[in-house]
This record gives sequence, structure tokens and C-alpha cells, in this order.
Amino acid sequence: MTAPLKKVAVKKPGRSLINAKVEEWHYGPSFNPKKIEEIHASFVQLLRDSGAEVFWMPENDLGIADAVFTYDASLMTPLGAILMSPGKLLRRGEQNIHRDFYNDLNIPIIGSIKNGGLAEAGDTLWLDEKTLVIGRGFRTNFEGIEQIGEILFPQGISIHVFDLPVYSGETACLHLMSLISLVDTYTALVCLPLLPVGLLELLKEKNFLIIEAPFGEFENSNTLSTNVLATGPKACIMLDSMPETRAVLEREGINVKVFKGDSLCIGCEGGPTCLTRPLLRSHT
Repeated sequence: MTAPLKKVAVKKPGRSLINAKVEEWHYGPSFNPKKIEEIHASFVQLLRDSGAEVFWMPENDLGIADAVFTYDASLMTPLGAILMSPGKLLRRGEQNIHRDFYNDLNIPIIGSIKNGGLAEAGDTLWLDEKTLVIGRGFRTNFEGIEQIGEILFPQGISIHVFDLPVYSGETACLHLMSLISLVDTYTALVCLPLLPVGLLELLKEKNFLIIEAPFGEFENSNTLSTNVLATGPKACIMLDSMPETRAVLEREGINVKVFKGDSLCIGCEGGPTCLTRPLLRSHT
């Protein structure tokens, strides 16, 4: 999660997003479709500045406004991608965009979630190369989690599952990664009041440094203060509207880059991590 980001997939905001009905997609009052293309372009430039090679997913969004948030519909593993099955009803079928993208680039697809399984990659977190944490919530169910485990079993990857809090309810977007982001190999930024106890214990067992995000900014940002994208060890990108969270990160030696993205990110419930599908991280 924090090795240098070498290759990353993104998707331009589509017409479905620009013309989205706010109530239907559960977008907030800060959503401003006139600003989202400029915001996205500035974010992509930060990715390039960090040294990442940017790949573009197909422009056709299949009528799915949320498709700009490329993190969720597939999960990258050491041997290839898993096509997920989004739990948000309006995002069903979004994995087909990712399927076409991987096929075009000859990136292996090692499995897919189906037959009633629901899973979004925002509910997954790699603690290390052999440890995947999955959150069970409104977007990811037991069937989806079991299928992920079956697909990853041959790679010797252990899975730890934790229930997520209800918090703002079924219609809101609360992923596991709404509550935790890794900012260095053994350093995690967390929303401590909502973090599952078992996950906190696992982090301590693995000797993680815990950075507690200021809860006021977490609430005011609609959970986006803890959504930061690591571009390398001790380096991350986050929204510029969370100065207190940025300060606690910088006090721990994290190099923080920011962009003005509230009209897209807070408005649509998806932060800088959500806007990416990391394809390759490597120290070499």
C-alpha cells in the first residue's frame, strides 16, 4: 500500500457524472459538476509528479456516474486482478469497464466475484504482501469475502475480516478505507472512534504506528479526511481542506501533497485513493 506507486489507472469524469442527479447518486451539497474535470486533471498531474505512470480506463462509463472512482470495481493482487461486484446498486456492472481495460493491456484477471457475492475494493486493505484486511459492511458481504479468500488462497494470502460500523447508514458510503489509510510501511492514519477493535489489535500486533485523525475533520469532511493516497513511503496525496489532519501527518514526518477537490471528492463521497486503481507498486 505504500511502496512507490509506479503504475496507476484512472478514469476521466464521464457525462453520467457531470449530469448526475444528486439525490439518486447520494451526492452532497458541495458537488459541483462544473469543477470536476479541472479537479480531476489537477489530481492526475500530482500522480504524474510523484513518478507514477498513468493509464486511462475506457471513457464509456456505462451510465455509472461513480465509475470515476476506479479503486472499487477491481482489486489488484500479486498475480493479477480480481473483478469485484459493487454493493451499491447503481454501480452494478462497473467491473465490466475494468475487465475491458485489463484485457486491452494483457493484465491477467485471476477471478471475479459473482453469484450473489458483493465486494468493493474500498473495503480491502493490504497490511503487507501476505495479509489482506476486509471490511464487511453495506457494500461487501460474506459471500463476496469468501470468494476473495478462495481466489487468493493459492497465493498463500491470509485474510482478516472485520465488521464495519453502521455510522451514517446504508445509503452512505462507508468503506473500510474510510477508516484507515496506510502512509508508511508500518504507519496508519485512522479514525480511531470507529475503527473495529479487532483491527486495532491486529495493527498493534504488527507494530504499526497509529496516527489518530482529528474526529471533527472526519465528520465535517464526510469521512474523507482519512482517505489519503500513499504515493510512496512517507508520501501521500490528500484534500487541502483538512489542515488539522495534514498537521498530524506532517508531525510524523509524512510528506503531504494536496489538491482542491472538495467539489468532486466530498460531494461524491470518494477521495484521492478512490480516484485511482493502483496497478503496480515497487521499490525497484
